[in-house]
Amino acid sequence: MKFATAPIRPLTAIGVGLAVGATTLLGVPAPAAADQPQGAYWHTRVVYTKPHPWRFGSRSHPYALLEQQVMERWTRPDGKSWVGFRDLGTLPKSAADRKAWQRDGSPAKWSESIDGKTVKLSAEPSKGSVAPVPNVSSFRLAGQSLTYDEVQRLPADPKVLKDWLTRAARVGRVPESSIGRWVTGTLPQILHDLPAPKAARAAAYQALLTTPGVRSEGVVKDPLGRSGTALLLEEPMNQKKSVASVKTRLIIDTGAMVLLSQHRTLSTDGRPTAGKDSHETMIEVGWTDSPPVVPALP
Repeated sequence: MKFATAPIRPLTAIGVGLAVGATTLLGVPAPAAADQPQGAYWHTRVVYTKPHPWRFGSRSHPYALLEQQVMERWTRPDGKSWVGFRDLGTLPKSAADRKAWQRDGSPAKWSESIDGKTVKLSAEPSKGSVAPVPNVSSFRLAGQSLTYDEVQRLPADPKVLKDWLTRAARVGRVPESSIGRWVTGTLPQILHDLPAPKAARAAAYQALLTTPGVRSEGVVKDPLGRSGTALLLEEPMNQKKSVASVKTRLIIDTGAMVLLSQHRTLSTDGRPTAGKDSHETMIEVGWTDSPPVVPALP
């Protein structure tokens, strides 16, 4: 799904954003003082896994591969950010794929798929990199550029929060028919991507719970064995010759109000589409005093 991007801080400019006075212009009392940063950087460490869309090995014993990458982001309260990346290496997707890979000689590199498509894959992790994000000095949410204090003033009421995001969508020229899905897709960002107060994160969670089409699946374990509440979001997609949908499964630590993981799958005519799912696991979310470095191996 493509989301429109609004100009920098248009909500503040047109008078419907987060005011700095005694009361926000959305009717939510501003805190007496913004929560002070609990470290030098707001830090997230996320591991991404996704199946490669093509098959490898032989036609009689094909196997699927899983690509892995870790990304870390450090953001100071003034909005200055650094991002680190590292490929963690490619590996067989399942136990059955591992057996087929072993029959293929257990290769550590791949240059061609069964269908003859050129690839460049390796089982070895890369050296990785870390660098400052150029021309960024703010926190981004819903196409808006926010200061740290404005992030602290995000609405703590679910209805008011959804109203603010809806206005942001309209300023960003999101098609009216897509605004509901756009808001739903933006809410999880508040649960990990920026240093929002816990009350605002709780409002984002409650807003998700009360969104039509979102259902709770109760307490489950994430890929790291951490307990959280699973929410399932399903969005239809426009297809000319088939019925398609994207399912997103969120696992949320409702004690800390932090997103633990999200898993997206694409289904066509009720069947999962091969190679079109992805998984994000939030390894670390919170404040740190440790400076940006090349992401370490798990």
